[in-house]
Amino acid sequence: MKATLIMTIPALCLLLLSFKPLPIDDSLTASHAQELKIIGVYDGNEGYGYNFITTNKDDGSEFTMTFQKVNEAVMKEFDIDAELFLNQKFEVTYTIKKVVTKDENGFDDENEVFTIIQLKAI
Repeated sequence: MKATLIMTIPALCLLLLSFKPLPIDDSLTASHAQELKIIGVYDGNEGYGYNFITTNKDDGSEFTMTFQKVNEAVMKEFDIDAELFLNQKFEVTYTIKKVVTKDENGFDDENEVFTIIQLKAI
């Protein structure tokens, strides 16, 4: 009896250690995506996204951030497709989601989609 128990416990431990965790589906965790913020000046919609000019905190240089999507509630509050908000300063709250698609050769093509979830005029 003791010999069987002595052999069973290490075998169970080895079996438990050999399991790998299941991959996490990004679509299930999208609602838990980290919210990020920038302060930027709205520079318009170029068809591929909404541009905001912001400043790099490290060296003070300016750069443009492009957001591909805008939350529907944000668009109702701020119609940023209209020219009314051009050159206006905003605090932009956004999320980043990785989207994987297949290219014409069947290879994975990974892109990040930046989505504005809140705007506050400054």
